[in-house]
Amino acid sequence: MRLIDAEGEQVGIVALDEAKARAQQAGLDLVEVAPGARPPVCRLMDYGKFKYEEARKAREARKKQHTVQIKEVKYRPGIEDHDYDFKTRHVRRFLEDGDRVKVTMMFRGRQMAHPELGIEVLERVAEDVADLGKIEGQPTREGRTMIMMLAPLKSR
Repeated sequence: MRLIDAEGEQVGIVALDEAKARAQQAGLDLVEVAPGARPPVCRLMDYGKFKYEEARKAREARKKQHTVQIKEVKYRPGIEDHDYDFKTRHVRRFLEDGDRVKVTMMFRGRQMAHPELGIEVLERVAEDVADLGKIEGQPTREGRTMIMMLAPLKSR
């Protein structure tokens, strides 16, 4: 097997017994790092310390990452100005927080015959939040609903 010492220097190709003896002498573990290689590559290291360091790095990475959530705001085609402003403020806040926003237009009854009214409201929403987010997918109609996805311009 090819042996690498604790400092990362290559010792060379040695027998298994000799590698075990070196590990025993140094008070370290013999860890196989590349079993598929010919000959297999082993390294002398403190395996417990190695596992602890890996777990600590993973914990730090999890702490720093921001999970992007999908928030949903529902509109109606005949929405009044105050309601529109109120809901659009929510969309702006979600985009500022770095979350994706699913803007849903819900139709009822005869509103189904005029999808262009819903598209106008969705385009108005996209226009009003253009400084914070961009349209990820054009409005798509699924039954009684029309959906548009907005993504933040910069994620935090």
